[in-house]
Amino acid sequence: MKAHETQDFRLRQAKMARNLQLTPLVFSLLFLMTLIKTSHAGSIATYWGLNVSEGNLSTTCGTGIYAYVNLAFLNVFGNGQTPEINLNGHCNSASNGCTFLSEDIKFCQKYGVKVMLSIGGLVGNYFLASPNDAENVATYLWNNFLGGNSSSRPFGDAILDGINFDIQTGSTQYWQDLAKNLKSHSNVYLSASPQCPFPDNFIGTALDTNLFDYLWVQFYNNPQCQYDFSNSNTTNLISSWNRWSSSLKVGKLFLGIPAAPQAAVSGYVPSQVLNAEILPLFRKSPNYGGVMLWNRYYDELTRFFATILESV
Repeated sequence: MKAHETQDFRLRQAKMARNLQLTPLVFSLLFLMTLIKTSHAGSIATYWGLNVSEGNLSTTCGTGIYAYVNLAFLNVFGNGQTPEINLNGHCNSASNGCTFLSEDIKFCQKYGVKVMLSIGGLVGNYFLASPNDAENVATYLWNNFLGGNSSSRPFGDAILDGINFDIQTGSTQYWQDLAKNLKSHSNVYLSASPQCPFPDNFIGTALDTNLFDYLWVQFYNNPQCQYDFSNSNTTNLISSWNRWSSSLKVGKLFLGIPAAPQAAVSGYVPSQVLNAEILPLFRKSPNYGGVMLWNRYYDELTRFFATILESV
């Protein structure tokens, strides 16, 4: 299938997702079309779990738009704390109320969507006190969300594809130890969401391990390395992308942007600028992976994905 034909499929798929009352059969057809990719085409990642109005997880995956969904967030862990998940009204893991997500996660994975647990976030209480603490956290993640065994798995028997590091507060040390311990297990994908100033203050050392499969860099809320909306200037964004791209030894690099102006303090990129000036250039990077849209709620609200789907 030629590239333009694949893009046509994906755009029609997005329109179907908007307009149809989806049945399991339609879901399946959408995913079959999604899986037809060209070698240079990128993918879309997003975050789910931040607003109950964003819809359920299976519907998110059922749009056929996203190749990666981060469940956000595990925002309390480390330093001897009892880990806590905050999915903002979707469910309460403290009362064992999130196990129903097991079937949603399996639904996503059945059709090739990688589902990852995002640890950290802007608001939370997480901290790694030592290499041993990092090892303990890795063991907890493996046993409770990945391929290990535990009697108290928050998402039931679903096995997530990996862990996303969204570290924006707390300690700046030992994240490389956490990454190494997680990667010691087979079939565990690691992604990270560093801020665009290079190197990232919190996980720059962890990224130097070259253990991460995907980086969805946050090119927003940082004027020095994002799109300048007020002046319609792409200079800082392009310069920062090139710095990240040239420094990345392994894995795929994603352009992390807000899915709506209100989704971030700054850094929103209008779709016409993204399609005409930015993505055609970024797609030339050998490690280009696609776009990360922050977040599913705002993407659903604005249908931003539909305006960029052909260009990703």
